[in-house]
Amino acid sequence: MHTLALLNSGKYANTTHLTLSENLTEFPQEILSLANTLEVLDLSNNQLSDLPAEFAVLKKLKRLFFTNNEFEKVPTILASCPKLEMISFKSNKLHTVDENALPIQTRWLILTDNKVASLPDSMGELIHLQKFAFAGNQLKKIPDTMENCKNLELIRLSANQLTSLPDWLFQLPKLAWLAFSGNKLTSKTLQEPNNMLQVSMADFQLKQKLGEGASGVIHQATWLNKPEEIQSTNDIAVKLFKGEVTSDGYPIDELNNCLQAGEHKNLIKVIAKIMSADQLALIMELIPSHFTNLGLPPSLVTCTRDTFVEGTLFNITEITAIASCMADTLRHLHKNKVSHGDIYAHNTMIDEQVNMLLGDFGAASDLSLLSKEQQNAMQAIEVRAFGCLLDDLLPLCHCSPSTEQYKKLLIIKENCLQASTFKRPNFKEITEQLSP
Repeated sequence: MHTLALLNSGKYANTTHLTLSENLTEFPQEILSLANTLEVLDLSNNQLSDLPAEFAVLKKLKRLFFTNNEFEKVPTILASCPKLEMISFKSNKLHTVDENALPIQTRWLILTDNKVASLPDSMGELIHLQKFAFAGNQLKKIPDTMENCKNLELIRLSANQLTSLPDWLFQLPKLAWLAFSGNKLTSKTLQEPNNMLQVSMADFQLKQKLGEGASGVIHQATWLNKPEEIQSTNDIAVKLFKGEVTSDGYPIDELNNCLQAGEHKNLIKVIAKIMSADQLALIMELIPSHFTNLGLPPSLVTCTRDTFVEGTLFNITEITAIASCMADTLRHLHKNKVSHGDIYAHNTMIDEQVNMLLGDFGAASDLSLLSKEQQNAMQAIEVRAFGCLLDDLLPLCHCSPSTEQYKKLLIIKENCLQASTFKRPNFKEITEQLSP
């Protein structure tokens, strides 16, 4: 963390990255002295609400973070920043995004957890936009001009006030990750997905924390009062959902979609739930400790694509096994009218025998809210995500690209990545193609 005092002293004269979090209420003019070098500016967790007219002197600025501030409007001066391509106003007080407020070269835009009810038509001019996080707003309609955003790969629309999704959204040629739970897409009363056993917090004891994500914290736990219906061991994993809206949507939607997904050998098994007024939770079988994450999340550079530990290698048999398990898992999900929304290597766990588990339903959506045509299109979107996963894994293969199995996977990948959603195979077909 940098300090304003050291910035004023000239300590950061040639810095390319600056992070200041000092309860600032006014933009520090000293930052403008870094115009010749500054590429990344993080002013998250302050109380800023405006930017100076001179802000555009930061000609080299590429990434800008204003998470947890007091902005009510996106400052139009940002459009004058010639290299600015990543912008975050997550968890501010935004209610307005003016026409032409954003730089035309915007690639990654984060407006999660605000109060924006409408987006400007100029959104359609952001032809370089790849990633748009917009969960937790008040949007009633997606501007039709965004049909021009042909490079859009990931969009989070959960927890808004949409009453319908336009057909063109499902036909965007590069869209691979879409989440839309927590909207008003239907007037019907949604039923609980199944009769999953319900327990209470008093039935088990929490132990060490295993992990934490946007929607909740996962602990190892031990039963104190194990229901007779449960035959598994005493050791379990408990995901305690956070109460607030997350980058993917509402916790209750994640819980319901996870339950609706049902059982599959490559899904982490859910054995009970907690749905009390003060706590939502899922009780799951504990993942054996020898399972590890297949990949790492995207970086600021890769944007929508996963990264991997340096030196990661797989043989062609392992990649085929991973692909086969993933395709069959996704076939199962779509049969149960659930889209995963976040098909990535970093949400996938494997062991040394390449047994696979797919987790994290934070971006999952209930497909029964869509027409049959849009359900099919949603599967085609996830098929593209599957193609992206193959595209990430194949370069890590230490076999010759001339082998028949490599060529087979390459063809499947290319078919999944076709621009036309109508030409892509479905998961049933992919599963059959991957069968021995």
